[in-house]
Amino acid sequence: MRELTVLCVDADEAEREATRAALVGDGEVAVTAVGSVAAASDALRSEAADCVVTAYDLPDGTGLDVAARIRETTPDTPCILFTDASPDRIDTADREDVVVEYLPRDMPNAREALARMVGNLVEQRTQVGYPLPTREDERLAALEQYDRPEMDAADAFDRLTTLARKYFDVDVAFVGVIDAHEERFLACAGAAWETLAREDSMCTHTILRDDLMVVEDTHEDDRFADNDRLDELNIRAYAGVPLETPRGATVGAFCLTHDEPRTFAEEELADLRRFAAEAMDQLELRRQLNECEDERDAARTGAGDAGGDGS
Repeated sequence: MRELTVLCVDADEAEREATRAALVGDGEVAVTAVGSVAAASDALRSEAADCVVTAYDLPDGTGLDVAARIRETTPDTPCILFTDASPDRIDTADREDVVVEYLPRDMPNAREALARMVGNLVEQRTQVGYPLPTREDERLAALEQYDRPEMDAADAFDRLTTLARKYFDVDVAFVGVIDAHEERFLACAGAAWETLAREDSMCTHTILRDDLMVVEDTHEDDRFADNDRLDELNIRAYAGVPLETPRGATVGAFCLTHDEPRTFAEEELADLRRFAAEAMDQLELRRQLNECEDERDAARTGAGDAGGDGS
């Protein structure tokens, strides 16, 4: 079994050491212990963690700031708020999108419970195979409104992805929607991709973000370095922007891929956001047109029923 890596964040050196010792246990867990948000950020940049355990009160912020840093880099990494602070003292303002597990440090046998929680969370993450958005059920419900057979946008998306591929000088440009188990490509310029298992799709990570995701070299990113499917598709560089509905649900992504590592200038990323906005506008237009057609069909059906009742 691979040794688990845990990042422990606590300003109190004695508490930090006690937590570290409890997590190391019989030697199957490697723990990096630091005392601040800044140090935690540095540690996460240098090495990915399987789980993060953090106190709430830190000298340069709070444990929720640590959780926010995790969301920016590896959103599927579980984070446990292990603290003496009561829930009503934890300030979640501007942090509604940050999800943490809460475990009070003053409960009986708290560190034994913490060790069990870390193991369970890491195991659950491994079994799922890919990270899930916080409101996945709501996201899938929203997707149903935009991903219907009668909402054919293939021509518009074909033109848009063909233009993007040429404009950014990349191998592939595509529009994809993410359903419960796979990504389906509505248009794909430069390749003949139709579907991709969600655990293999980079867009699985993109839809967790508020803004675009850029990976300059998949072989240098812990999330994708061992993904053989990406190598089969010749994906070494990636840039993707989430497609967010007017109500805030992310249903897919507009993306670029290349067969060699590459960077993307800020001007290019700004333009990529514009392409994504146009793609979402096209989806929204077709949803509205389809909704109007449904209403007309319902009205015609109602009129027919009324006429039949009066005959």
